[in-house]
Parts: sequence; C-alpha cells; structure tokens
Amino acid sequence: MVITARALNRTTLHRQLLLEREPVGVAEAVRRVVGLQAQHPGSPYVALWNRIAGFDPADLDEAVGAFELVRSTLMRLTLHLVRAEDYRAFREGMEPTLRGSRLHDPRFTKAGFTAADADALLPGLLEYAASARTGAELREHIEKVRGGPVEAVVWRMVRQYAPLWHAPTGPPWSFGTAQAFVTAAEPPVLHDPEASAAGLAVLVRRYLEGFGPASVPDKAQFTTAPRGLVRAAVQTLEGELERLEGPDGTVLYDLPGAPRAGEDLSAPPRLLAMWDSVLLAYADRSRVIPPEYRRHVIRVNGDTLPALLVDGYVAGVWRPVGGGIEVSAFHPLSPADWEAVGVEAASLGRLLAARDPHVYRRYDHWWVKGLPAAESRVLPC
Repeated sequence: MVITARALNRTTLHRQLLLEREPVGVAEAVRRVVGLQAQHPGSPYVALWNRIAGFDPADLDEAVGAFELVRSTLMRLTLHLVRAEDYRAFREGMEPTLRGSRLHDPRFTKAGFTAADADALLPGLLEYAASARTGAELREHIEKVRGGPVEAVVWRMVRQYAPLWHAPTGPPWSFGTAQAFVTAAEPPVLHDPEASAAGLAVLVRRYLEGFGPASVPDKAQFTTAPRGLVRAAVQTLEGELERLEGPDGTVLYDLPGAPRAGEDLSAPPRLLAMWDSVLLAYADRSRVIPPEYRRHVIRVNGDTLPALLVDGYVAGVWRPVGGGIEVSAFHPLSPADWEAVGVEAASLGRLLAARDPHVYRRYDHWWVKGLPAAESRVLPC
C-alpha cells in the first residue's frame, strides 16, 4: 500500500490530537501522544492546551504532583513528561543511548569519573533520593561519598543518567528553577542488554501508535537510539507490523488497524509549544515542516521555536508580547486564516495570563536577529 505525503500529515495530526481537541484527561492525552517534550516547564501545558478540549492547567498540576505524570531525561536525551507507568520501559529502551552519551562523554571522563564510578555511586544516590531532594543536596551527597568536590559537568551527567524523576517545585509551571529529584517509583534495570532491547521494542511500538506510519530512520530520530538497535526492535515486532510505502518509496511501518486520516480532512490552525514533538519526531521533517522553513523553526543550536500550523503545516512562528500574541507568518495568510489564528491566540493568551504571560521570553533573541516573515501581526488576547 502506498500512502501519500498529505495522508501522512493528516494521520500524524490525528494521532497527535491536533485535528480536533479531544475531551480526554491529561494522562490519557499524554499516553496517546507518547510523551511531551519538557525542557521548558511551560511547554507541556501549551502542548496539552492544543490537544485537550477545555484543558485546565490545574489538572496537569495535579497529575504531576501525584507523580501520575513524570518528568525525566528520556528520548532524544532531553526532558520529557510521560506517564509513570510508561517510564520504566522507555528508560530501559533508552539505556544504551543514555549510558553512552552521559557516562562516556569526554567531559565526564576528563573530570576523573568513569562509568564504573557512576555505577558504584548509583545505589547509594537512589537510596538517598527515595524522598525528594534538591539538586544541591544530591550533589553534596556525591561529594561526600567521593571525599571531595565534583565538577558541575559530573553532577549534570550523573543526574541525567540516573533514573531520577524531577519533583515538582511549585508554580507557575510545576517545575521551577530550583530543581528537586526523587528516585523513580519502579527503577529500571540498567546496563542489561536484554532489558534494553525489550524496552526499546515497547518504545518503538508506542511510537508507532502516536506517530506512525514511520520509517526506521524516523524511529531513530525520535529516540536517538542507534539505527541498528531500532532496526532490531522493528524485527522483533515485524510479525505485528504492517509495511507501507511512503510517497518517495521509503518503507514505513505501522500497527494493523491503527487509525489513518484521509487527505481531504481539514486541519485547524494551531500554536504549538516550543519543541513540540510533532516537529521533531521524524527524520523527514517535511511531514509537518516545509523544507524551506525548517532552518527558521529549528535553529542551529537545537532551539525549536513555537510554531504556527496552518492547514497542517508550519506556516510561521509565534511569541507572547505586550498586548497579545505576535504571529510571524512565513507566507501570506488569507483573511479567514488570520481570523482563525486570532481565535487560537485569544485562547492561548487566557491560558498564559494566569501562569506566565511572557513564556519563552528568553528566546526573543531569535526574533531580534530577524525572521523571514511575510507578515507579522500582534493578535490581542
């Protein structure tokens, strides 16, 4: 079966709850989209506002406070918010990537630490973090065990590798600048190839639920796991998977019976969060981002700007400013499009007003440096 580029776009938007806001709870929404990129603590709130009908940010506060949803370093070596019950398998699937990137980083070894040192530290560290501890307390614990100071890079690599959840530290977005951590309720098995392979197979299957149909390179892009390991996970699942042909002849995989959307479905405008996974989950970003716009949205240092979707594709970027939401369109939009985007901006402004009206302010420098906008408007909130 051949699937067209537009059908792939609509299917992704459907599975990512971006064709229509769904009347579901926050945990179910996160399950369906696999996880939410969470480097910026406000982004999961903006992401769920885009996806849940009548989204109440207090519902996400509650789920995070109860550790029903947990924040930790996972896919793409970045912070994600996932369901607690998904964490163990996802973390085991990411183990080879996290171990290699963190415990074998030249900066880590240059500071006098080895993977064996980290392995020796972890049991005591995780026992100490059975109750939530601040980052300062955990670093002091490591220094006490080591008998001397440890460099900041060592603490950063250890905390990103260790199976720690971020503990909420308060408003406006549940996680503030003063970080705190707690040991995962069901710690994953580390440095075990069999557990890692099984976990990666789970993660690949869940990825297809939320982002399929997709290729092996797509799955590797989503996880940052080596393609060889991803290919092995696909082979493990292959009896359960359907093979399709993409518009350029690429082999795509999907789950039999998984919902696919038709080309003719309309796609309403959306104001995506920074680093929204829909922009980052594919090796072929053209599924959602026109190639000529990619470098304007995904910047050279990896910053992925809050993006405007029109008709299912990136058409510009947005940021909060005094008086409203500034939308910079990369190509001219119709009056009807601007009207629909204005409705979204007003709704987003109401969400931000009670939390942080200038979320993402620290990234304003990208606008100062200049963006190729065909038209910019400040849409009132």
